[in-house]
Amino acid sequence: MLETEKTEPIRPLRFHGTPGLQDWRVVGEGACAYFRTESFAAGAAFVGALAGALPDGAGPDVDLRPGGVLVRLITVTEDYYGLTERHLEAARRVSALARDHGLTADPSGIRTVQVTLDALVLPEVLPFWRAVLGYENRAGGDENLIDPLRRGAPFYFQRMDAPRSGRNRIHVDVWVPYDEADARIAAALAAGGRIVNDADAPSNVVLADPEGNEVCVGVAGPPTA
Repeated sequence: MLETEKTEPIRPLRFHGTPGLQDWRVVGEGACAYFRTESFAAGAAFVGALAGALPDGAGPDVDLRPGGVLVRLITVTEDYYGLTERHLEAARRVSALARDHGLTADPSGIRTVQVTLDALVLPEVLPFWRAVLGYENRAGGDENLIDPLRRGAPFYFQRMDAPRSGRNRIHVDVWVPYDEADARIAAALAAGGRIVNDADAPSNVVLADPEGNEVCVGVAGPPTA
């Protein structure tokens, strides 16, 4: 039986270091696994089986498409946003069910995107975006907004000490699996991009397009860190 009371928070490195979770990658919005399917019906059958495999309180977020199923494990409460110990066994159970359905995991299908805004006075800026997006504050701080339906990209508000010119004040954060980051960065460079800052690699690499618009490519808890 899956122990749903195991609510002790865990870090991405702990998740990645746990045996039996090779299908999964932690990105910015939880632990994710992507399973390729041959048809929408095959994916729907897998999702239907998932509904009975995990108890209430441990159920994942699921994105069902004709070519595959993305499963995400994350705890979202008023007090916490992230992974807990119960997700370790939940991930094993989901992977076992996928194997029973003849599905293969493909980590290259995993990514999450976050929009980051620089602001001088967060309490003045954040309420506007919360209202216009229909989002809500993320647990654990006053610098993040999330979609209550968990479909849209989260927004992060980064504090500035002084007005800034010459750089964008809005950029995109792309979270990818730790073993996909090098390929993603190489593709961006081949497409005309450049590295702005790689001092925090492999956890975070800042890139820019040919006109200077910036994007951060991040990974969570790489095993080599």
